[in-house]
Amino acid sequence: MADDHETFDEASAGASLSYPMQCSALRKNGHVLIKGKPCKIVEMSTSKTGKHGHAKVNLVGIDIFTGKKYEDICPSTHNMDVPNVKRTEMTIVDIDSAGYVTLMDDSGDTREDLKLPDGDAGDDIRSKFENLNEDQSLLITILKSMDQEMLIGPKPGK
Repeated sequence: MADDHETFDEASAGASLSYPMQCSALRKNGHVLIKGKPCKIVEMSTSKTGKHGHAKVNLVGIDIFTGKKYEDICPSTHNMDVPNVKRTEMTIVDIDSAGYVTLMDDSGDTREDLKLPDGDAGDDIRSKFENLNEDQSLLITILKSMDQEMLIGPKPGK
């Protein structure tokens, strides 16, 4: 028995990707995980209790990264996972030909690991950046959730 060694899996000390919340406490325009995808709640309705005693909450959400629509039904007393969604604002310094964006935060740190989104959103960001005057800058919001990041909402800086 003394020769047996127990092994433990390592876990990161960082914040979790999501947290539980009672279904009835969720609100429209909030966030929820539906089928493992972080979604913004666009429609929510509650059906009354049936003969088995649980009111059901019908949720319709739009994936915050792909725009795809997801639906779920959950008893109002049960918990659903809510993703931790973080928004960070940075200044665009450069966009290379492959679509990778060089970003700088307020303290002067840069990062170059994010790519422009596909389609119209990426074209919009690129055209706004290319049409800036010399003394202007372009701010961009980085949306992060479930270890995924995406550039959204370009707006003129100071």
